[in-house]
Amino acid sequence: MSKRDVFEYALVRVVPRVERGELFNAGVVVYCRAKSFVAARTHLDEAKLAVLDPGADVAGVRAALYAVEGVCRGGEAAGQASGDDPGRRFRWLIAPRSTVVQPGPVHTGLTLDPEAELERLLRLLVH
Repeated sequence: MSKRDVFEYALVRVVPRVERGELFNAGVVVYCRAKSFVAARTHLDEAKLAVLDPGADVAGVRAALYAVEGVCRGGEAAGQASGDDPGRRFRWLIAPRSTVVQPGPVHTGLTLDPEAELERLLRLLVH
């Protein structure tokens, strides 16, 4: 049997009108310390966004989601977090915030392949 590694993940949620608390899942961030892996995949359902807030800034929400992916990639795309290791970038992304794009609670699991886990969670929880 192959060794499974612990991984952590958090959903990336869109909360168009923070005061109402309505939200939907728009991405997943996965971190696996054993593999030095952190990555995010996002998908903005513009129809859901329009239902919750017809006047929402779609381009702004999309830019915030791309920024989450950029922080995971590191380098210039990560902005201030560019020099941080994958674990610090993950912790920065999951810190609570009161913005339109927010992280959900952190969950854990075991995986052989964190990249495959990321794609599985995206299909299961976002699409």
